[in-house]
Amino acid sequence: MTEKSIYQFSVQTQDGENKNLIDYKDKVLLIVNIASECGFTPQLKDLEVLRKDFEGDDFAILAFPSNDFGGQEPLDGHEITKFCEVNYDTHFDVFEKIRARGEYAHPLYKFLSSKKLNGKVGAAPRWNFHKYLINRDGEVVDFFYPFTKPNSSRIKKKIVKLLNNKSL
Repeated sequence: MTEKSIYQFSVQTQDGENKNLIDYKDKVLLIVNIASECGFTPQLKDLEVLRKDFEGDDFAILAFPSNDFGGQEPLDGHEITKFCEVNYDTHFDVFEKIRARGEYAHPLYKFLSSKKLNGKVGAAPRWNFHKYLINRDGEVVDFFYPFTKPNSSRIKKKIVKLLNNKSL
């Protein structure tokens, strides 16, 4: 495990338990900050399609609700998960609401958005549904702005490459 890996972090589940990201070791990940009242919220359905497309592969989606952008996440805890499941039939991991930008950002998001910390990408979320692609070693390899749909060919091709252990 290196300093340039997300495996050094732990996050809170909806049940308030600590989840070490090393539990996702050897998986390709798409980390997304979500919100239930955003114009991009229908991407929850696209995220679920993407999850299904790679079901059985070493791929996972980690969703982090955030109220940082326009106050578009008024829900808390299990209300968020329930919203995602009921309205978009999602089956990926949705964690506790966090700060995704600024001075009080969660340490994971500080890492994801700082090239100085992660060694590859310098792109802080500018809005909800900003996506980070993580390789099997827990390294940030790419990011996608909110307007890039999760199941776009651009994202899917990069996931396939990473699943086949080819670097980007």
